[in-house]
Amino acid sequence: MSDAIERAADLLREHRESIDRLDAILVYTLAERFKHTQAVGRLKAEHTLPPSDPAREAQQIERLEWLAKEADLDPEFAKKFLAFIISEVIRHHERLQN
Repeated sequence: MSDAIERAADLLREHRESIDRLDAILVYTLAERFKHTQAVGRLKAEHTLPPSDPAREAQQIERLEWLAKEADLDPEFAKKFLAFIISEVIRHHERLQN
């Protein structure tokens, strides 16, 4: 194997190891986030508050768009990602109220 191919293989392995670490961080971060949103859902259910808060959701989407731009991440992707998370949170909150 040539030196260039070996260097490329090493770089590929390093990138993949970083991706694997970041995937783990994402999963644990999402799990922690959902622990808090589940607590919010229980609180809302106990006090008969609506499962969704459109003003808060809009504020969060705007905030995430700004963060995405700061991080050089496509803001549209960030909005779609947060919209998916919000829909899951609302679904959990609705289930707690039934």
